Amino acid sequence: MEINDYLVIAMFASFAMLLFTGFPVAWVLGGVGVVFAGVGYYSDIYLDTMTGLDFMTLGMVVNRVYKIMDNWVLVALPMFIFMGLMLDKSGIAEKMMHSMQNLFGKVRGGLAVTVTAIGIILAASTGIIGASVVLLGLLSLPAMLGQGYDKSLAAGTVCGAGTLGILIPPSIMLVIMADQLALSVGDLFMGAVFPGLILGTLYISYIILRAYLQPETAPLSSDRQEFSWDMIWDVFKSILPPVFLIISVLGSIFAGITTPTEASGVGALGAIMLAAYNKNLNLGVLREVTFAAFKTTAYIFAIFLGATCFALVLRELGGDELVERAITGLPFEKYGILIFILFIVFLLGFLLDWIEITLIILPLLSPIVDGLGFDIEGFGAMDEPDLIWFTLLVAVALQTSFLTPPVGFALFYLKGVCPPEIGMVDIYKGVVPFIILQLIGLTLVIVFPEIVTWLPSVAY
Repeated sequence: MEINDYLVIAMFASFAMLLFTGFPVAWVLGGVGVVFAGVGYYSDIYLDTMTGLDFMTLGMVVNRVYKIMDNWVLVALPMFIFMGLMLDKSGIAEKMMHSMQNLFGKVRGGLAVTVTAIGIILAASTGIIGASVVLLGLLSLPAMLGQGYDKSLAAGTVCGAGTLGILIPPSIMLVIMADQLALSVGDLFMGAVFPGLILGTLYISYIILRAYLQPETAPLSSDRQEFSWDMIWDVFKSILPPVFLIISVLGSIFAGITTPTEASGVGALGAIMLAAYNKNLNLGVLREVTFAAFKTTAYIFAIFLGATCFALVLRELGGDELVERAITGLPFEKYGILIFILFIVFLLGFLLDWIEITLIILPLLSPIVDGLGFDIEGFGAMDEPDLIWFTLLVAVALQTSFLTPPVGFALFYLKGVCPPEIGMVDIYKGVVPFIILQLIGLTLVIVFPEIVTWLPSVAY
């Protein structure tokens, strides 16, 4: 190994250690980048490393920051965030919960199935993990515990259903991935539809199977109502507004009527209209949601800026070449290398948030996979089918980062709103089956790439 390689390893190690200090991630990324720009500069002078790092490197960061802020694709982020937060305030989820709970009341585990179904609908109309997990936790946990549900099953169901929003479009993670890899946002959105629905189906199947094998974990409600067609009508009325929003946003993208950025504006307006329809819109709500969307957007863009500095210095030190040599030198065939990469992403999810992995790790790994030559069938209509397939594989793997301790954000979102009788141990135990189900879904997408590529191909 050369001195440059040691500097790259030291840079990664410094970032990992500083994460545990409690400093904001954006400051850690930017600070480590600046420090190692100086380290590389002096190593060139005294150690003849020839990294090429100097004060002009930090000047290049300014140019990259300008390009980020001038990026038309990223305009969709604040709009989608606003849409999700406004839907959280609209009261739509409460109506769906009540109507669907009555419909599935005669099914063992029906309340947990209801939570998962609402999680799928919220995922396709919000894409905000924190809002979905908190809302589902507040609405469903008291009811599930009052009905006698196992605490770990109840907690795991809420976390699993709430995290679907990071995968099922419109997903802010997919928008960022498309920007980082210069891919079509529409292709990624369409490619993510079936993997997301497969995960939702796996969750519901697991809940029903466990409820029948272990009836004590999901007992039937004692005051369940007899079935009537009015229940079907109530469910239809409660689902219709979010379905209208989903069709307005995703349908306009898939039909080629709007770009994802334009569709995000349609979604934000639609969420305001739905809140007004439910009589939950006033100046106070509008002010609260706008400020919350601003804070979330600022948080994401701050990490963007820090990660830009970090990634630029890392590349100047030869980080790309080191990672490529390390991975391609493994004694595996191409699918073995792919599984190893996804395993690394899965492990990183225990320590890093999806934003850091998307901004730093994904651009390092995607050229390696693109060069392996998987030759995924794009049916003659898709650009970069291999890269779109790989990106969705990473997206499914990254979904586990919300559930894996110690940094699984969904776990802490839920802990903040769950009843006091549910402890962190119950939450940890509850999410383990859903992590396994996510890995099963990931395996299916690896074995059957058509799950990702079929819908974008027929859409064209």
